[in-house]
Amino acid sequence: MAKSKSDKPAAAGIKKAVLAYSGGLDTSVILPWLRENYGCEVICYAADLGQGVELEGVREKAKLCGAKAIVVEDLRKTFVEDYLWRMLKAGAVYEHEYLLGTSIARPLIAARQVAAARQFGADALAHGATGKGNDQVRFELTYQALAPDLKVIVPWRDPRWTLTSREAAIDYAKVHNVPIRQTKKRIYSEDGNLWHLSHEGAELEDPWNEPKDQVFTISSTIEKAPAKAAYVAIEFVRGVPVAVDGKKLDGVAIMQKLNALGGKHGVGHADMVENRLVGIKSRGVYETPGGAILYKAHRMLESICLERDMMHYKQQVALRYTELVYYGQWFHPLREALDAFIDKTQQTVTGTARVKLYKGSIVPAGVKSPHSLYSEGLASFTMGQEYNPADAGGFIRCFGLPMKVYAQAQGVGKKAKKAKK
Repeated sequence: MAKSKSDKPAAAGIKKAVLAYSGGLDTSVILPWLRENYGCEVICYAADLGQGVELEGVREKAKLCGAKAIVVEDLRKTFVEDYLWRMLKAGAVYEHEYLLGTSIARPLIAARQVAAARQFGADALAHGATGKGNDQVRFELTYQALAPDLKVIVPWRDPRWTLTSREAAIDYAKVHNVPIRQTKKRIYSEDGNLWHLSHEGAELEDPWNEPKDQVFTISSTIEKAPAKAAYVAIEFVRGVPVAVDGKKLDGVAIMQKLNALGGKHGVGHADMVENRLVGIKSRGVYETPGGAILYKAHRMLESICLERDMMHYKQQVALRYTELVYYGQWFHPLREALDAFIDKTQQTVTGTARVKLYKGSIVPAGVKSPHSLYSEGLASFTMGQEYNPADAGGFIRCFGLPMKVYAQAQGVGKKAKKAKK
């Protein structure tokens, strides 16, 4: 392992930096790079959001690569209850498909990284996000909101940074004896947590290429999914999942159970070209098995519990909420204000939704709620006393009056009569 020179002055007066450290390829090589180029102490901060194997041996690895200290914090409960459930209640989905698994995680990581910087008396924060991506924005907006006094180190925007490809980073790791799991045969850029696993890079950079089977690592491909369907029922209280198949579970356990079940049946795959905040179109493949089940079940329950105008306006709010999450503006006061509205809409979203999982599909299989607005008597094709069809005539005439007046002003009826003559 190459050591930084003891007589090398700290760049820009930085003596101690806290690095958002995942143990993945980028941050693994950034750790020794920071010591070599900035001559400062580096403290690693790693957040356990349920990514599993990625954090194995992360403490030993950070120390081996020269970290002064490393903090590994279990944030799974906070992640689920204070971030994922808020996003679920809002119904936030970016560009119809992306369930925001990476987007929602970054503000939490950055916020706790700031807390670590305060604890260790650091004067700088560092992250490994690239200069082309969204994550640099998400990290740094959180820094601005919570620690505007601290300096920020971004290696990918530093003129001394020469590791401009994943292949170059792998070569750097070998030279500096940095242990990594990535190889040039599987060189995807991946991010995982309790909500999802994302895949970018390699052959996926060409949108004409279908993802290889090896891409999907926490869920089955459609072809390998069971030929027999499975049913699962999710119980909600005020929009928050509380039980699966009648068994009360905490948020982390719910995600683990639904990820396992959904992954087995190949649900929650998204393959899309999305519009990054920085203006670049990027192709990503996402696995979100448990999240996709919850979104479907939650929408089903809202369909019977929310009044029409409330539901339609909430759909508009969801679009803005989605942007706030995707753009990294979690700590924006608008997000907090929208949460107040969303919580109001969820007061009656209590009940159970049942879905059927089959080869990549999530099919509604029943929904019920004590607050249901659905009336079988009103909805039935059999006419009853609950609804007088004659009322519809006057309503339609009043509702369509502006259209009728406009048509008359354009001479629609008169033109038709002249045409007959």
